[in-house]
Amino acid sequence: MSVKKRFGLVVFGASGFTGRFVVREVARAADEERGEFAWAVAGRNRDKLQSMLQEAAQSLGKINLGDVGVIVCNINDDESLASMCREANVVLNCVGPYRFYGEPVVKACVENGANYVDICGEPKFLESMQLKYDKLAAEKGVYIVGSCGFDSIPADMGVLYTRDQFPGTLTAVESYLAIQTGAEGAGVHFGTWQSAIHGFSDQASLRTLRKKFGYKPLPVVGRKLTKRGMVFYSKDVERWAFPFPGSDASVVRRTQRFMHENLERVPLQYTAYATIGSVGYLLLAILMGIIFGLMARFSFGRKLLEKYPKLFSFGIFSHEGPTEKQMQGTSFSMTFFGEGFSQTQDMKQDKPEQKITTQVRGPGKQVRTCISLDRALCITRLT
Repeated sequence: MSVKKRFGLVVFGASGFTGRFVVREVARAADEERGEFAWAVAGRNRDKLQSMLQEAAQSLGKINLGDVGVIVCNINDDESLASMCREANVVLNCVGPYRFYGEPVVKACVENGANYVDICGEPKFLESMQLKYDKLAAEKGVYIVGSCGFDSIPADMGVLYTRDQFPGTLTAVESYLAIQTGAEGAGVHFGTWQSAIHGFSDQASLRTLRKKFGYKPLPVVGRKLTKRGMVFYSKDVERWAFPFPGSDASVVRRTQRFMHENLERVPLQYTAYATIGSVGYLLLAILMGIIFGLMARFSFGRKLLEKYPKLFSFGIFSHEGPTEKQMQGTSFSMTFFGEGFSQTQDMKQDKPEQKITTQVRGPGKQVRTCISLDRALCITRLT
């Protein structure tokens, strides 16, 4: 894109739970640019946006936020979205769940020449946006980059890093996610809970959506990954494990397809797991999963899950979200176990015998905000 925009970056949904943390990170990055980076916050209520900027300024100390632009914009007002996108080089969308509120922003970005970044962990939204807007975005020279948060940059980049470190041809990877919490315990915002409710209830339509791509199956190189049970004990990480229900597998597999079809790389098989350390917490998670699975199938059950997240998640999910202390005490590790062929092996005749283990570690909430901002800033420098 050659058109000069007023703002390099606009944080949409800046006064929301996640948006507030993103704004602080943007402010730090903009301060390092020493006035060369113009940015703005956007949302429905000007007073809330200005109040949020004042709170952020107090939190950040010497950083001046007086020059930050303020854009009043409503997800239900197409013209206000278009106006925002006409002023932005990159829109970082923090308004979720994306299945309900994401597409109007993507559409406005594509139509008005703004690049788009989000922190979505919802496979149906991510894949439906690719199906609907990939061709048009390419024609317009616009980047649409989803899932740039904890879901699913650590998984996707972790797999690519593992491949780069592998001394040969990597053919399969399993990842194991572990969350560590401090004395304050775990806390997750309601938005993640709501996305999970509707994602679980809508699995059939995701399968239907995937058929519309008309993809041919990717070739399987080496051994097929072992199908593990719904719950199993992993000796490799010494924790109980189960399939990770987020967007990691969707994102990694789409990356592998792109690299195979466009860069002629050998596609990797990939499976994502989450882990729990103790039997007690495992049993609690199984009980929560059974209750959640039964209730999410029905409209009345979904309404109850949304109304009482603390009750049905045993205190983990809430409308208020985690406290500052909970976030500061939370960290994660993601361990990748890969296998493939060494440089001396014949891939047509031998079995993959070379193995590799890598790991990504980091703080919880800060990873989401820092990664999404980093992706957004990369695009501003490219365009």
